[in-house]
Parts: sequence; structure tokens; C-alpha cells
Amino acid sequence: MIIMKHVLKTTSLALCAGLVAASALPALPVLIPPAHAAAASDPQAPIKALYAELTRIEAKNSGSFEQRAQELGPVIDRVYDLEAILSSSIGPHYATLSAEQKQTLLATFRQFTIARNLSSFKPGADARFTINPAVRDAPVGGNKIVDTQIGSSDDPSGTAVNYVMHLNGAKGYQVVDVLLNGNISQVGMQHSDFRSALAGGNVQNLIDLLQKKIKVFSAG
Repeated sequence: MIIMKHVLKTTSLALCAGLVAASALPALPVLIPPAHAAAASDPQAPIKALYAELTRIEAKNSGSFEQRAQELGPVIDRVYDLEAILSSSIGPHYATLSAEQKQTLLATFRQFTIARNLSSFKPGADARFTINPAVRDAPVGGNKIVDTQIGSSDDPSGTAVNYVMHLNGAKGYQVVDVLLNGNISQVGMQHSDFRSALAGGNVQNLIDLLQKKIKVFSAG
């Protein structure tokens, strides 16, 4: 359980910072296959995909840190609305940042999220994931909460790790916060760290902080 305590302390959250260019051709209607549409409307589907990938990357001989990062990245992009998470973690100051600053922060935050997950779920970590069948309504905002437990072979019930999901347009449900032990907001904890780093309005301080954490996670 020492490993699992470390996992639960560091488990978190990323969104690709790529820009979509506008097409010169007339827009055509997009037909969504029924199976995909059903998955997009299911708040549990992203968490199932996340846990399936975390189970795979924690298996022995699952590859180097870089290889696992490349494989986990696209899953993180689908599961998390990291721009919303980053904005909430920074607070009102986020709206005052330039587009370039936001893009740089978002790309760094994505790397940070991937590295943190890889550090938490290393090969041989023996994490066991359970998703509760019932989805709850969040107290505010019309969001949903997916309740899960992360344990181990010695302690299958583990500790509650719950995901706050919001419906993000065509992307379907995505994570906007993680509640550790069922009630400790990861966004709230990040807000304290990020606010301190941004004291004085220097965005580079926050970028440097995230990059230092990425190096620690990558080396661990």
C-alpha cells in the first residue's frame, strides 16, 4: 500500500494545444456512428478508457517512459478538458493571459499531466481500478460524478477517486476535476500552487514550476 498511497497522492490530470485551421470548403454535416454517439453521452466512458490505458502502461515490460508517454498522451487528450482545468486552477488571472501564453502553459500542463500519471502508475505498480455502476449528479453546474476506487491486490477496495465530468460539446463528457478520497479537489490544490507561482504576474514562473515537476516525474 505504500505504492498506492503515493499513487493516490499524485494521481491527476491534459489537453492537446494544437489549433484547428478553418477550411475553405463548405462545411459538411458530420454523421456520428450510433456506438460513438452512445459513448460520447456516457460519463463513465472516458474513465473506462483511462483506466484501461493505465492498466496497460503499468504492466511489466510496457516500454520506456517516452514510449508510454506517447501512448498515454492521446488518451489524456480525450479524457480531460485540461484547458478548463488549467483555467480553474489559475483562476481569474487566466483570462488576462495572451493567446501565446495560454498555448505555452497548456502544452506544458499537458506534459505535466502525462508525466504525473506515468510516475504514479509505473510498470509493476499493481493498481486495481473499480468503477461504481451508478453515476451521480454533481451538486452544482449540471455536471456528473463518476465514483471509482483505486486499490491493489492486497487492498482491492482502495481509496475513493471520483471524477467530475462536464459535457464538452462534440467531445462528449470530459474530466474537469478529480476528487481524491472522494472530496479533496485536485483543482483546488493546484490553485494554491499555481497562484503562488504566478505571484507578480510572471507566467514563466508557473511554466518553470511545471517543468521542474515534469523532470522529477520523468526521473522517478
